[in-house]
Amino acid sequence: MEKYYPCCGKIICGGCIHSCRESGNDDKCPFCNSEGGKTDEERVEQIMKRVAANDAASMKMLADSYYLGLRGVQQDHARALELLTKAADLGFSKAHYNLGNIYHEGGDMKKAKFHWEAAAMIGHEVARCNLGSMESKSGNMERAVKHWTIAASAGHYIAMGNLRICFENGHGHVSRESINSTLTAYNSSCAEFRSEARDACIRAMLETD
Repeated sequence: MEKYYPCCGKIICGGCIHSCRESGNDDKCPFCNSEGGKTDEERVEQIMKRVAANDAASMKMLADSYYLGLRGVQQDHARALELLTKAADLGFSKAHYNLGNIYHEGGDMKKAKFHWEAAAMIGHEVARCNLGSMESKSGNMERAVKHWTIAASAGHYIAMGNLRICFENGHGHVSRESINSTLTAYNSSCAEFRSEARDACIRAMLETD
């Protein structure tokens, strides 16, 4: 879990956000301590200021608003694609990932693959896992396993699960040695991401649900 704050242009992890809220600063940014926008109009104004400053994360956030009609913004898919493309051109992996999702839903597999590959190269492991699934559906299991192995080694749960299924089904590209080494890397990556604050954040989310 993480959240983007347009006041300072920082992406803050869920653990830090939870700790900030626990200290009584629920309405303030954990990084710059500024008050967040209270209304949709104020929030959009903050985001647009960051977009004007060429901030890719704000472009992606504003694109989400246009695509889904959030924060009081009128739905406009063309504007959303324009903003996502600009953010992707700036090297923002989440923009590439969202573009991949949009093109995949629209049936344009070539563009979906292009953007997921671009996102994966910048470290977006969900996009990497999606590429594995795409290759698997095309019958390219060797490439699928390579994608899933990279994603699983970085701590992606679904990719690890896909490799486990391949191994249990006796798939030739997943040996006992490879599944064990990938599982070790997966556990190490998961351990690196854990902290008391993040665990507390997860517990709070589960209690809310």
